[in-house]
Amino acid sequence: MVGIIQEQHPDRARLFMQWKQMGWPIMIDALNELEVAVVPITMFIDQHGIIRALRPPRRRITEAVQRFVDRRFDDPAQPATRPDPPIDSPIGSPTNLPSAPPTAPSKAPDLARLRAAARDGASCDWRTLGQALVNWGGSGAIDEAITAFETALGLEPEAKSGPTNFRLGVAYRRRYDSARRRPEDFQQAVDHWSRALDSNPNQYIWRRRIQQYGPRLAKPYPFYDWVEQARVQIRARGETPYELAVEPGAAELARPQRRFSNASDEASEPDPQRRIDSDRRGFILAETVVVPAAVKAGSAVRVHLIFRPNDAIDAHWNNEAEPMQMWVAHPPGWLIDRHLHTIPNADTAVSRETRAIEFELVVPADAAAGTIMVGAYALYNVCEGVDGTCLYRRQEIRIPVKIGGS
Repeated sequence: MVGIIQEQHPDRARLFMQWKQMGWPIMIDALNELEVAVVPITMFIDQHGIIRALRPPRRRITEAVQRFVDRRFDDPAQPATRPDPPIDSPIGSPTNLPSAPPTAPSKAPDLARLRAAARDGASCDWRTLGQALVNWGGSGAIDEAITAFETALGLEPEAKSGPTNFRLGVAYRRRYDSARRRPEDFQQAVDHWSRALDSNPNQYIWRRRIQQYGPRLAKPYPFYDWVEQARVQIRARGETPYELAVEPGAAELARPQRRFSNASDEASEPDPQRRIDSDRRGFILAETVVVPAAVKAGSAVRVHLIFRPNDAIDAHWNNEAEPMQMWVAHPPGWLIDRHLHTIPNADTAVSRETRAIEFELVVPADAAAGTIMVGAYALYNVCEGVDGTCLYRRQEIRIPVKIGGS
């Protein structure tokens, strides 16, 4: 038995397998090259790699599996000794099975040949190159993969661009999670996943990818709330849990919510008169991501704000002063789950970790289509260099929320 998952971060599947002590291999199809629109699906594939049944009736799946594994299928490359039996014929004898299925080692595609084919080729050639670069090119090829997918998008009709948009989103998010990341990569991923879903609202995988990072009102279930439980139980068995390259964020751990919890008025704005000096030097670099990329009036969005100390001036957090705060002032008529956010300081006197804040907004039902800028500001203590001056600074943040999506 072999499993296939549609997962942006395959190391999380590896941790899940360790937790549940799964002994069969799991294959990764992060790009959804199978173009699976619903899950789960079952395929019966013989030892020659031929699909003999797709989505067999689940009502009698045990009998169907037994009939399949008890078959012997002739090698299509060799003259047939007898006709292959139909998959729904009575259970045969296990003695007809070969002693072991043939092995076929994985072989990397010829990237030079794919580049040559794409140079003057159609959109499908560029898409094939992009897929090969993501799967086989390593982290150093991710920029080229993004270019290949973007070129494919420019050559294909918009009505058929869903798969390419989705794969381009996967590539952007993969670069965001790497050392080659660019500040806009996460939002670019969300934008392309949203465009893919707009082209086919019935695509389950594409919708789930957006919901993974989106608001709680749209979540079908918590995506990765099992991670900490898995680690505890794995350690209790005397094992070391597999490490994750990217820890799940708050949106990925959040539970679904049926009714929006609007913020109370108890929180006080920390700097209403703008007395704190602005961070004009750019000690802290802020990134804004809105999920989904566009929203219908009356619906919710989740905002991700990511703060990183500026490497160019050797900036770091000063953890010996008051903790970082952020205030969000929503437009009139909008709802917000929280106005004031506080991030506790790290245990050390100084640190350079990435800090993230997430919150949710509900757009009024009568809101007009267009882009509304939501205002916010962050207050933090920062220092430049090891012996540099430490300052308390304010940074204004403008969050674009696009109204009019599906």
